[in-house]
Amino acid sequence: MTQPQTSKTPVDRKVVDNLIEKFGITNFGKATIREIKAIAAQAEQDTGIEFIKMEMGVPGLSASSMGVKAEIEALQSGVASVYADIDGIPALKEETSRFVKAFVDVDIPAEGCVPVTGSMQGTYAAFLTASQCDPNKDTILFIDPGFPVQKQQLVVMGQKYESFDIYEFRGEKLQEKLESYLKKGNISALIYSNPNNPSWISLKDEELKIIGELCQLYDVILLEDLAYFAMDFRRDLSKPFEAPFQLTAAKYCDNYVLLISASKAFSYAGQRIGVACISDKLYHRKYKGITQRYGMGTYGSTFVHRVLYALSAGVSHSAQYALAAMFKAANDGKYNFLSEVREYGNRAQKLKEIFLRHGFKLVYDNDMGEPIADGFYFTITYPGMSGGDLSRELMYYGVSAISLETTGSSQQGLRICTSFIYPHQYEQLDERLKVFGLNQEKK
Repeated sequence: MTQPQTSKTPVDRKVVDNLIEKFGITNFGKATIREIKAIAAQAEQDTGIEFIKMEMGVPGLSASSMGVKAEIEALQSGVASVYADIDGIPALKEETSRFVKAFVDVDIPAEGCVPVTGSMQGTYAAFLTASQCDPNKDTILFIDPGFPVQKQQLVVMGQKYESFDIYEFRGEKLQEKLESYLKKGNISALIYSNPNNPSWISLKDEELKIIGELCQLYDVILLEDLAYFAMDFRRDLSKPFEAPFQLTAAKYCDNYVLLISASKAFSYAGQRIGVACISDKLYHRKYKGITQRYGMGTYGSTFVHRVLYALSAGVSHSAQYALAAMFKAANDGKYNFLSEVREYGNRAQKLKEIFLRHGFKLVYDNDMGEPIADGFYFTITYPGMSGGDLSRELMYYGVSAISLETTGSSQQGLRICTSFIYPHQYEQLDERLKVFGLNQEKK
């Protein structure tokens, strides 16, 4: 039987190499999401070969029809001609407060529930406000891996940051590691995502307790990025006002901001709407640094009336009505928003099976002994290859994904996003990885 040709790759290496050179990328391990996306799109156009795109964390499902209907009705009523209050429309503030109680079991008054132009604006405003509270606290701490653009935000505003990869510090090990940073006294705020982008680990309650209590002890503002709200599909978090709830460190500290996005859980990314939910104590807390800078004000009033006002003067009026309607339906038990996004978990299960069958390994593979959930992301590695080398090599097979190096991870591997996978691409991926494996054997 004739052996298949194994030296040829689905995509001509020269095409990919020329594009990488054109973009001026010398270390592919540090290539950004947008750069990889652009190279994949151009290579696809130049060769006519479809790429399996796994680099972008963009929703791949239809937007909630309930939100669309509410937004259309709002536009038809004339809201497009009127500025929304910078604080947010009352209906959204009230339903956000209910939503946090219904699905997180945390009490945050409507006053502290503020609409933002997507969670990215929420983190930017939270970083900027936190950095102005205490002149002695000039650094943001990241529990990595994380969303690369959040560090870019700090670079843009000229703020310092530190970070560590949680890979080796799960459970009780987190206590000593985290405290080694906080006890220095220079950390103004701490941020992490849960479920995590890119690893999809979900921190356990005991870990969140450590984080919350240390933030309380060292007077650090907790920023909890819930962009993938309640999307740990191992537990049914879809029933309002019933356990189990979305786990949070907010139960263990006073000064916190929960950032909840409509982009993923409600597939409403295009309208750029989210909410920053500021604890009551933090909202009304006065800081010396804020008083010196502005003459008066609390964290909450500074966040809303100084920072957000300077950034955008508010959030799209009609999109606020959309999110208010979606939250209300979920709070009333009439809309199971998680049932729609479970599709990401189904895709992850199929993709993992294909990668593992062809010699790949999961990088972040468990939550303290429990198999990691299937969801929006997962992470892979291949024996003997760095993340950058693997990312580049897979481009020759029409597969695009970002290196974990760009996420603050100290592990070698790639982030795989499930959102843009089409049904016919499972077989396509299987065939391409088979050739990939054969070619690796020849080296």
